[in-house]
Amino acid sequence: MARGEVAQALAALETHRRDIGSQRIADLFTADPQRFERFHVKLDDILFDFSKHRLNETTLALLLDLARAADVEGRRRALFAGEPVNTTEHRPAMHMALRNLTGEPMFAAGRDVMPAVLDERRKMEAFAEAVRNGEITSASGERFTDVVNFGIGGSDLGPAMAARALTPFIADHLTLHFVANVDGADFGDTLKRLPLATTLFIICSKTFTTLETMTNAATARAIVAQALGEAAVADQFCAVSTHLDKIAAFGIRSDRVFGFWDWVGGRYSIWSSIGLSLAIGIGAEKFDKFLLGGQDIDAHFTTAPLERNVPVLMALFGVWYRNFWGFATHAVIPYDERMARFPAYLQQLEMESNGKSVDLSGAPVRCATAPVIFGEPGTNCQHAFFQLLHQGTEIVPVDFLIAAQPSGADAKHHQLLFANCLAQSQALMQGRTIEEVVARLRAENLSAEAIEALAPHKVFEGNRPSSTFLYKRLSPRVLGQLIALYEHKVFVQGVIWNINSFDQWGVELGKELAGKLAPIVADPNRSTEECDRSTAGLIAAARKHCKG
Repeated sequence: MARGEVAQALAALETHRRDIGSQRIADLFTADPQRFERFHVKLDDILFDFSKHRLNETTLALLLDLARAADVEGRRRALFAGEPVNTTEHRPAMHMALRNLTGEPMFAAGRDVMPAVLDERRKMEAFAEAVRNGEITSASGERFTDVVNFGIGGSDLGPAMAARALTPFIADHLTLHFVANVDGADFGDTLKRLPLATTLFIICSKTFTTLETMTNAATARAIVAQALGEAAVADQFCAVSTHLDKIAAFGIRSDRVFGFWDWVGGRYSIWSSIGLSLAIGIGAEKFDKFLLGGQDIDAHFTTAPLERNVPVLMALFGVWYRNFWGFATHAVIPYDERMARFPAYLQQLEMESNGKSVDLSGAPVRCATAPVIFGEPGTNCQHAFFQLLHQGTEIVPVDFLIAAQPSGADAKHHQLLFANCLAQSQALMQGRTIEEVVARLRAENLSAEAIEALAPHKVFEGNRPSSTFLYKRLSPRVLGQLIALYEHKVFVQGVIWNINSFDQWGVELGKELAGKLAPIVADPNRSTEECDRSTAGLIAAARKHCKG
């Protein structure tokens, strides 16, 4: 990467931003009736509309210059070649191999990983099908009715999000549960709903030492052993991990253990055996459709020209707003109640990947990196934080996601949902001027004094950018495509910001300190002298509460 060329591209974009700073998106449509036709990309069943953005053809050309100056294409080749793009951990990031259905070779550190990937996938899917159809039963010989996934981070967010999104495809006789928080209320509340004798517990922890996951798993094991007998543990538990000695000590049989590799980051692991709960729920055939969706996007990302490459465009628009307009947040709004966990999934994907303040050399970065990601399903959020999006002082670019047809939902309801989605993006773009507000209030026969007092409160600035992802209906394949689009978007932004998108050292310090504080919190007689005064004061106050 030639940082001088990057600097030139950045400077050109900054000059251009000043040149078009007063332009309004709505006026761009007036000047170009074909703007939508030229500013969208059709990708299988997904239409990516980026016409409601603060950009024109020159903007696109300059952003693409930046991508080429940052060597996005070269870094993309390195990613797919299995080079150690995770530089601080000296690892490849080859999660794309997990959704490779062709079996064609893919290499990590010079070794073809596909034979092992295919073997593990066959093993996992065979087990999932056997649980689903009742060939594998509980200790009582009954068919499993409930599945509990213990995990945290990517081991929870991925399968929990996907299982909820694909609810219409879950087998009727199965209920999937997801427990992540070490807060005992999480598992305790789930336990109340479980028919213990027909519940399968999946422990998702690569090291089989993750504090939250193993605490919950140990509690579940004790409850199963007490209620069903020690021998039942072998029938009621399985694991997604690589530490066979710890798994055996827990009491799980070796034929119920499924693995993945160190070149799979947690937030990219839904494609691996971490997706076991999802595979049980929707079945192996539909799980493969989900993988196929990811594979579709890998092919698109590696072959489409940059100017029609959806993940590249998504990334560039994010850079445009983060670094040139100073927009520090980004909203993801799925108009689908079942996609409620998708924004949370993307929070980890984007903020853990690109929430970095040093570049690949270890020097401080010279620009802002990942924005704050948030979101909720529409229309609920319209009655919550959309007030700020429309009239607040902060401008928040938005991604809208909407299906043309509902899955397992009322068609009339969906028409209203669809209309609301389009209305929000239209309102954010167009706004409403003071002149328009005054005309409407006059039509309501308000007095001049009332109009003068009320009109400023009803003005919408507009000119607020958004993308829309429209697809036929939410299916396993479409969900796989959406996830992979955002994965590659994050990678491209990391390339442009010259940061490592695949490590997450920022989560370590809190875990380390929690480990030191846990015995102090557990023992009311332990000294707090080694703690800072605030922490010591809080522990002392908590001890008083516990005594009372």
